[in-house]
Amino acid sequence: MPNRSPAHPVGLDSSKPAIGSHSHLPGFGWALLTGVAIFWGTNWVAIKISVAEIPIWQYRVTTAMFAGLVLLAMAKLGGHSLALPRFIWRRFALAALFNITGWQILSAYAAHMIASGKAAVLAYTMPIWTTLLAVIFLRERLTWRILAALALSALGVFVLISSGIDALGASPLGILLAVLAAFSWAAGTIVQKSIRWPIPVIVLAGWQLLLGGIPILIVALFAGPIVIQNASAPALLALAYSLMVPMLFGQYAWFKVVSLFPATVAAIGSVMVPMVGMLSGAVFLGEPLGWREVTALLSIVGAISLIVFQPKTGSPAALKR
Repeated sequence: MPNRSPAHPVGLDSSKPAIGSHSHLPGFGWALLTGVAIFWGTNWVAIKISVAEIPIWQYRVTTAMFAGLVLLAMAKLGGHSLALPRFIWRRFALAALFNITGWQILSAYAAHMIASGKAAVLAYTMPIWTTLLAVIFLRERLTWRILAALALSALGVFVLISSGIDALGASPLGILLAVLAAFSWAAGTIVQKSIRWPIPVIVLAGWQLLLGGIPILIVALFAGPIVIQNASAPALLALAYSLMVPMLFGQYAWFKVVSLFPATVAAIGSVMVPMVGMLSGAVFLGEPLGWREVTALLSIVGAISLIVFQPKTGSPAALKR
C-alpha cells in the first residue's frame, strides 16, 4: 500500500508516525489532538445554533469552501507550492471523497433523520472502523491496550445511546447513515496513511476541503434557495466560529495528527470529540447531563489513558506493527 518509490519526492509521510528516534508518542501531536477535540466538540453547539436558521447544505459548503481557500492562501503566503504531483491525484481524490464529501453528506442526512446528538455519537464510532481497516490494509498490530481502549470506547457509545434505543429504531436509515459517515471518515484516514505525501499538511488539507466540497456545493445549489444572508446575528456568529476555529484549525490539526500517529491512535483520540460536544451542549444549551453521560465520559477517559500513559520502556504498544 504505501508508495515508497525513490522516484517520488519525500515530504509529509502519512504512512508512518513521525516520532523521530524516541519511542514515545510526540507531545505536540497530543496537544493538537486535544485542540481538535475541544474545537470540534464545541462546534456541535455552533452547528445547532446555525442550522436552526441556515439550511445544513449551505452551512456545510460555506465552512468547507471557506476553510479550504483560507488554508491554501496561508500556504501560499508561507512560501509553499500549491501544485499537486500527478502521481498522488488518484489517492488524493479518494481521500477527499471519504474525508470531506462522504463525512459531510452522510452525517448531514443522519443528523436530519435522527437526533443530532445521537447522530454525532454514532458517527464518532470511527475508531472501530479505522482499527479494522488499519489491520487489513496497513498491517497494524492489535495489542491488549488497543483492544481495551476500543472496548471502553464502544462501551461509552453504547451507554450514550441506551436511553434512546426506541427513538433510534424509528429511523433505521438515519442510524445506517451515521455509521456510514463514521466508516467514510475511517476509510479516509486509512487512505491518508497509505501514501508518502510529498506536500505540506496545510496544502493537503486545503485542497481536500475544496475538492471534497464540490459535491456538497452541487447539492446545496439544488436543495433550495440561498437564505444564509437572512440569518440572525447569533446564527452568523456561530457560523463564523465554525469557519475560523473548528474548520481552519481543526482540519489542519487533524491532518497533522494523522501524519504523526498510527491510524488507530489518531482515531481513538478523536472519540473525545463527541464527549466534548456532550459537555458543551450541557453548559451552553442546557442539554441533560446524567449518569449515562458521565459513565460514557469516564469510559472514554479510560480509553485515552490506555494510549497516553504507556510504559516508559520499549515501544508503545500502539506503534508496534
